[in-house]
Amino acid sequence: MTVVSPAGRGISAVLAFALTLAAAGCGGSAEGVGSAATTPRPGGTLKIAVSEDPVCLDPPQANFSSAVNVMRQLFDTLTDQDPRTGEIKPWLATSWEIDPKATSFTFHLRKGVTFSDGAPVNAAAVKANLDEVVKLGAKSLFASTYLFGYKGTTVVNEHTARVEFKSPNAQFLQATATTSLGLSSSASLAKPAADRCRAPIGSGAFVLDKLQTNHSVTVKRRAGYAWPSSLAAHQGEAYLEAVEFRIVPEQGVRTGVLTSGQVQAITDVQPVTERQFRQGGFQVLSRYNPGLPYALYPNTFRPLLGDEAVRKAISKGIDRKQVVDVVLTPTYRPATSILTSSTPAYVDLGKDLAYDPAGAAALLDGAGWKPGPDGIREKGGRKLSLNVYFTTGFNPNTTILELLSQQLRKIGVDLQLRPVDAAGFGEAQAKKQIDFRWGNSTRADPDILRTVFSTKFSAAAYLPPTDLDDRLDHQVKTLDQAGRAEVVGEIQRTVLDRGYAIPVFELAQVVGVSKAVRGLTLDPSVRLRLHDAWLAS
Repeated sequence: MTVVSPAGRGISAVLAFALTLAAAGCGGSAEGVGSAATTPRPGGTLKIAVSEDPVCLDPPQANFSSAVNVMRQLFDTLTDQDPRTGEIKPWLATSWEIDPKATSFTFHLRKGVTFSDGAPVNAAAVKANLDEVVKLGAKSLFASTYLFGYKGTTVVNEHTARVEFKSPNAQFLQATATTSLGLSSSASLAKPAADRCRAPIGSGAFVLDKLQTNHSVTVKRRAGYAWPSSLAAHQGEAYLEAVEFRIVPEQGVRTGVLTSGQVQAITDVQPVTERQFRQGGFQVLSRYNPGLPYALYPNTFRPLLGDEAVRKAISKGIDRKQVVDVVLTPTYRPATSILTSSTPAYVDLGKDLAYDPAGAAALLDGAGWKPGPDGIREKGGRKLSLNVYFTTGFNPNTTILELLSQQLRKIGVDLQLRPVDAAGFGEAQAKKQIDFRWGNSTRADPDILRTVFSTKFSAAAYLPPTDLDDRLDHQVKTLDQAGRAEVVGEIQRTVLDRGYAIPVFELAQVVGVSKAVRGLTLDPSVRLRLHDAWLAS
C-alpha cells in the first residue's frame, strides 16, 4: 500500500508525528509583520542588518544563521513546512508517495520550473543534488544526516524522482523542507565545493547580485518567477526589487542603523534592546527555535568530565530561571529538556533540571571532590576547574556564562570562559582542549538529536559509542507516531540521566522591523521569508 500526498492534502498519520510542530509565537507576532496592510506595492530595496558573515551560500555546506536567511531567498525546496501546524506542503513537488516502510519517497515535480541559469528543475536535478550531498560527506554538515541510509535516486521520468533508502527514514520528508536540501543548478554542482559557496545558482525568487565578505550580500528579484511555495500569499514574482543583507556584528550598531532608518530590519535582536523595540514603535517578529536549547555539551573524554557524577552535579548547580530572569527576557524560557518545547516529541523533564545545590554537593562529595581553601573542590591534588568554549554570535553568551560560573562556584566548580571564533574553536577541538562547548541547534524535527549526539555522525558528540546510538538510529526508522515519540522520549531522558548535555535555556529568534515593512515572516526554523514582503513607504 502506498501513501499519497497530493497538493492540498496532508500525508498519512504514519508520518504525521514527524510533521507535528507546536505554534511558537512568543510575545510578538510569529505569523508576520504588517498583516493588516492593504494592497502590496512592488519595488524598493529592503535593507536588513545581520549579525555575522554568511561565509558559505551552498545549501548543504552552510552553517551560519545569516547564510540560511540569504539562501531561503535563493533556493526552493521540494516541500515546505507550515509554521503554524508543522504540516508538510507542496513546493517544487506538487505531490509525493511514500511506501509503508518509509524507504521509498516518490516526488512528482512541478512543470516549467527553471534555475536562474535557465536549466530545468527536473528529476535529474533532484538526483544530482542528493547524490552530491552524499559525495560531500562531512562537508555537508546537517544534510548528510538527513540522507541516512541513502541508496540512490531513480529518474522515473522527467518530472518524477524516486528517492530510496536502505532502511526506514521517517524524518526525510521534513528534511526536504529545509534549506540544507535546497536544489542547485547542475552548473553549480559541477564547480568545486568551495567555489559553490560564493556563486550559488538556485531556482528561488531572488538571485545573487553582489557578495562582499564581511560587508554585505545583495540579492535581486528574479524576473518571471512563478512557482513559490503553496504557503505563499501570492504566486508571482517577489514584490521587492532587491534585498541587501548588511553584516553588522555589534548589536548596538545594528540597533542604531535601524532606529536611524539606515535599514528596515535587523535579525538577532538581543535581550538588552528587545524591550526598546517593543516600546519604541517598531514591529517585533519572534518565534521559539525548535531543536536543542542552549546547553553545555561536556567532552566525556576529558578526565574530569568522564565522571557522570560530576556532569550531573553541574546540572543541579545551575539555576536556569535566574539566567532567564537576570540576563534574558520573558521571550526566552528556561530549558525543561534536551529538546525545546516547540519541537515534536518534546518531553517535559523540568523536574530533573530543577536547581538543587544541595544535591549537587552530595554528588560531588560522593565522588571524592572536597572543598579546597578557596572553595573550589579538589581531588588527588587536582582542582575541579573546567573550561567552556563559545562564540559571541548571541551577544548575551558571555554574560550568561559568567552567571553560570558564579552559580557553579557555589558548589565548588571553577568554570573558565574561553570565547573564540570558528577558527579558534576548530583549533581547540583539534588539540583536544575543550571541556565544554556551548551552543544550540535548530531543526523542526526531533532527529536533531541524532545529528548532534550520534557518534556515527557528529565529530563533536564528545561521547563514546553506547546504546544511545542504537536508539537514535531506531527513532528514525520507527514509523508509528506513538512508537517514535516513545523512543524520542527515552533518548531525552537518557541524555539528561547520563549528563551528556546540560540544557540551560530555550532560544528565540527576535527580529526588529520598521513599520514600513509588510509581509515578512519566519519559517519553522526561524529563518526569514521575503517572497511576500514589501515596503509600504
